[in-house]
Amino acid sequence: MTTTRTADAATGPVPPPSSAIALPPSVGAFHYTRFAPRLPSLDADGMEPGGHPVVIAGGGPVGMALALGLANHGVRSVVLEADDTVCVGSRAACISRRSLEIVERLGALPAFLGKGLPWSVGRSFYKTAEVFRFEMPQDAQQKLPPMINLEQYYIEQYLLDEIERRNAATPGLVDIRWGTELTALAQDDDGVTLDVRNAEGAYRLRGQWLAACDGGQSFVRKSLGLALEGTGYEGRYVIIDIELHSGHPTERRAWFDPPWNPGSTVLMHRQPDDIWRIDYQLRAGQSTEDALQPAAVAEFVQRHLDAIGEGHLPWKTVWTSVYRAGAMTLDSYRHGRVVFAGNAAHAMPIFGVRGLNSGFDDADNLAWKLACVAKGLSGAALLDAYSQERIAAFHINAEAAMRSTEFMSPPSRGFDLLREAALSLSEAHRGIAQLINPRQTQAVRYDDSALSSAGDALPAGPLPGEAMPEQPLAHGHLTDWIGPVFTLLVLRPDVASLPAADIALAQQGALPFAVCTIGSLGSSSADAQASPAVFAALGAQDGAVYLLRPDGHVAARWHRLLAGALPAALARAAVANSQDISA
Repeated sequence: MTTTRTADAATGPVPPPSSAIALPPSVGAFHYTRFAPRLPSLDADGMEPGGHPVVIAGGGPVGMALALGLANHGVRSVVLEADDTVCVGSRAACISRRSLEIVERLGALPAFLGKGLPWSVGRSFYKTAEVFRFEMPQDAQQKLPPMINLEQYYIEQYLLDEIERRNAATPGLVDIRWGTELTALAQDDDGVTLDVRNAEGAYRLRGQWLAACDGGQSFVRKSLGLALEGTGYEGRYVIIDIELHSGHPTERRAWFDPPWNPGSTVLMHRQPDDIWRIDYQLRAGQSTEDALQPAAVAEFVQRHLDAIGEGHLPWKTVWTSVYRAGAMTLDSYRHGRVVFAGNAAHAMPIFGVRGLNSGFDDADNLAWKLACVAKGLSGAALLDAYSQERIAAFHINAEAAMRSTEFMSPPSRGFDLLREAALSLSEAHRGIAQLINPRQTQAVRYDDSALSSAGDALPAGPLPGEAMPEQPLAHGHLTDWIGPVFTLLVLRPDVASLPAADIALAQQGALPFAVCTIGSLGSSSADAQASPAVFAALGAQDGAVYLLRPDGHVAARWHRLLAGALPAALARAAVANSQDISA
């Protein structure tokens, strides 16, 4: 039986001892571990002595990714996680190629690829007829699949495993405090003071910065009186995870108005360990509570499996929940000494899998900027640039996601009629079928970033603010040479004229900086070699130089790097010496 200990009326009961709660049941091959809460050393007033560069509220995938990103720059963090296990149940499931690139910089890629199921194909059906098929780009120049399916509990566990490896090498680099709930916060010009509690007691701690990664019901957001604004949709989806030993390939399937569930949409994804995720839309008037009853879940799943020819296979339910789509955001992701990321900052519809993937992008964008500010290398205005870039990315992602959502869950009878017309015509008219395209997530260009420098026009290649695309090299791939530092990418150094003094100063400076040279095939003076096709794709047939940010986005590019251009672009990209980003 769950028990609590007495606390005052203002704070309510403290969390129960972890031993009082049963361990979540295993799912497939995944077995949960419970992590014990603890108290740090405290002074007589219940304050933890000293302070921390960064405190992260929320130890989900975004919080742990941010902690690992900070660790890449040697910045210590404390992670406050109210739960005492990794997440329970079905949440994020699809990880994009861009997110896998981020995970590689965090050190956890082998585990993700070892367990995740890669896929590139999606099929859509109207009633029982296939009316649309999409295939995400997958070619020889890519080292990573366009998408993998991986349950969130594995995602969190693999990030946690990497944190433990980092801590073994550098004790205390990431201090995760399990079962610890944030109960109050206050900030001043120098940092934040946080009240927390766990089953062992309550205490206070101090941080220079607080990163709110505490999810859709963010305590930090509510404490500051902030609210997400945007569009909410009436459509409700029941999420059901089942264990089913099916041999169907890993692909996304969507059924519109299927005969076994008329007037609804059904989605199905394969996940590791023979776990299949089924999402189905509740019709108007259907009761959410009734739909989640075990008998109703069993009846729906069996009816669905019968319809797709797998009703003879044994199966069992492992998780159910309900979801409502929305595209909403804060108007700023920085409020004084508090920065927001992931679902604490925004809500994104599931269609096109932009939820956790947007959160990984938030963490990747924020980590290097927060590290530079915490180490005193950059002005705090760099965090305003984080807010500006990621809010712009939200609107790009939300526009595509909302189009998909309005098709998947029509918000009005008019949208419903348009969808029915498109679906009924799509089998015979393939152009119309493009309306069914779910527009999967992809890397966003920070088109108007204040951190970008103009540089030179090139005949091809990524523009300032755009992520450097993958390219095959004679041995390996381009991203093998791009780490979580500012990287000067020199293409065809045999023809590129480089200001040696500027490069030497950058290498000796405090900002994390590296130089990578890519030469022609057979070149012995470069770090790596590439074919003429790679140089053509990057606008570098006769040489080019790119300055890449630690998150892999282009800060500047030049045909020829002239003296003075590199230090100016570095200072602008890092808001060095408190440079005004509006300049």
